[in-house]
Amino acid sequence: MTLVDTSSWIHFLRKNGEPLVKARVRQLLESDSARTCPIVLVELWMGAGSEKDQSDVTKLEQKIPQLEINRHVWMRANRLSQLCRRHGTPVPASDVIIAACAFTHGAEIEAVDEHYTNLKQYHEETSEISGENLATR
Repeated sequence: MTLVDTSSWIHFLRKNGEPLVKARVRQLLESDSARTCPIVLVELWMGAGSEKDQSDVTKLEQKIPQLEINRHVWMRANRLSQLCRRHGTPVPASDVIIAACAFTHGAEIEAVDEHYTNLKQYHEETSEISGENLATR
């Protein structure tokens, strides 16, 4: 299971998108491993200016399973934000939430965005935040 970031969806959907990224996303779709989440869809909708773009996003929304952004994701996003701040690695809030969503659901991340390289280094430090560990809190 792999959460496909907005950056990779954009390459996949564009006629002149990066061929290697397009191939990686195509493979995830063919193996039924591609996932999205609500914030990725919001970002895609923000850029969907043409009728074709809107049609493409609608198809993704209907066909690709979404990972839920629940309270565990938000708690992990908060912790990731703290770690980024402490280590001087600024990352946009949307990328923090997307990474927290992937980490919480046990998904890999497919992204062209290098912010995820920074976020992946904090995966272990936030692993105590999961649905199992928080059920009694």
